Amino acid sequence: MRIFQLLKLKKNEEAISFLENIDYNVEFLEYGGRKIPRIYGDFWTSKQRQSSSIHEISYRACFKPELPYFFINLLTQKGDVVYDPFSGRGTTVIEAGLNGRRIISNDVNPLSEILCKPRFFIPDYENVKERLEHIPVKNNILCDIDLSMFYHTETLKEILSLREYLNGKRQGGNEDSIDLWIRMVATNRLSGHSSGFFSVYTLPPNQAISPERQRKINERLNQTPPYKNTKNIILKKTGNLLRKITPEQKKNLLSAGETGLFLSKDARDTKEIPAGTVSLTVTSPPFLDVVQYHQDNWLRCWFNGIDAEEISKKITMAKTIEEWCSIIEEVFLELYRITKNGGYVAFEVGEVKKGKVYLDEYVIPLGIKAGFTPEGILVNYQKFTKTSKIWGIENNQLGTNTNRIVVFSKEN
Repeated sequence: MRIFQLLKLKKNEEAISFLENIDYNVEFLEYGGRKIPRIYGDFWTSKQRQSSSIHEISYRACFKPELPYFFINLLTQKGDVVYDPFSGRGTTVIEAGLNGRRIISNDVNPLSEILCKPRFFIPDYENVKERLEHIPVKNNILCDIDLSMFYHTETLKEILSLREYLNGKRQGGNEDSIDLWIRMVATNRLSGHSSGFFSVYTLPPNQAISPERQRKINERLNQTPPYKNTKNIILKKTGNLLRKITPEQKKNLLSAGETGLFLSKDARDTKEIPAGTVSLTVTSPPFLDVVQYHQDNWLRCWFNGIDAEEISKKITMAKTIEEWCSIIEEVFLELYRITKNGGYVAFEVGEVKKGKVYLDEYVIPLGIKAGFTPEGILVNYQKFTKTSKIWGIENNQLGTNTNRIVVFSKEN
């Protein structure tokens, strides 16, 4: 089958052996006289390989590291440029950096760079500990919004002190890699559903609910925010993120970060990326209006001094298939410009509208119109997560129950 033949062109013996042992089913779709295979199988799961602990930063609607690794391993060589125009927490580029590739990361939401870039410049644990010890906790900082439903009074003092310190360093232009690391971890620990977060029990950390809804949770559970030692929590999370990082991986990440490009742009307009330079794009765009990114991130925006309302105006959330396709069509035109001849795009979409709409069927003609050659669709089955249940998905008949990746190539 052509898509597997292309995947084997890199002559990666490990990859070839893996592909030959996959059990899969196939059906064919027709577009303009072309027969395009849609292949169903178990292409990447957490059981196939253990992903790095450095990925463990929560973010709404992100895919597992095994997905980009599959394509990075099969379709690129060390030193190739790997890109994600909707980078989110940075799964694609972190995985690319770990494996010796160069990277370009882009996301219109500036929180993406806050969560992604520091993991390329990993500080020593002891340096993080020393820096935290020297950040004073102040008693006289006033909070501009009421967060008492989330935090104990003393915990909030620590958060406000850390926020003032970090934003002061940024405004002064002297925020270093240790500060950036602390900012990233603190942003990730603001709220969650275990003792490892600054907040009282709330929803999982990939989304922040409104103060009104948190009050209702507190009333229902008869809970009040307990004191949390924020510095200890940051150190514990730091240790967890670094527990599986090898010296070689740390070196690879640093090299990728030093040569990498980190953008906060509309994916349709990335003039900073030279034409014909990207070997592989692995990405997942926003799916219609299923996920409200700005609502999920209001607390993270507050902590980082970001205007959530301004960001929400820039983030594209299409409400109809037609509007979504119009936006993605322009994204593909830009991807075609920056992709090198012989390069690839792996475009991940899901099932929306309770499983009635397969977005891969809409993506194929958009890629063709931009000039790409569609090689096929890989459909990887996945089990549901707590987040999918929050969306109202309870079984494999409804909602986003598969990864659907449309693979395109740019002909030489």
